[in-house]
Amino acid sequence: MPRRRRLRKIVAPPGFKGYKPYGHRPNNRSVELLYEEYEAIKLADYDLMNQLEASKLMGISRATFARIYETARRKIAEALVETKEIRAVYGHAHMDESWYVCNRCNARFNLPDCSTSDCCPMCQSKNIETIITNKEE
Repeated sequence: MPRRRRLRKIVAPPGFKGYKPYGHRPNNRSVELLYEEYEAIKLADYDLMNQLEASKLMGISRATFARIYETARRKIAEALVETKEIRAVYGHAHMDESWYVCNRCNARFNLPDCSTSDCCPMCQSKNIETIITNKEE
């Protein structure tokens, strides 16, 4: 029986739902980039962390981080070369705080900023939904 998978810690969800190739006919082909893969790319390539630092931040081993990072790079390369859409999807991850998305302006935020009830801090719409809640298995 395989070991139980540990949840990967994500600081913030991606600020996008997806990317589409520009100047190419739309098709139904897409690549699903998991939140933990996005986080690995962000930490290693954008924040310029080494794999050991990034793996500690995500709460996983360095080898697991390397596998996630490699998978993310391959998916992004596939999307670029084969002109596929990249869709950000929830994977096997958890966050320290709950995050929300506004269905009106697509803003993503972690602290609703209305005095009476939850609403979008950008457009004040009450049409928001939870992206991720704190969850442990």
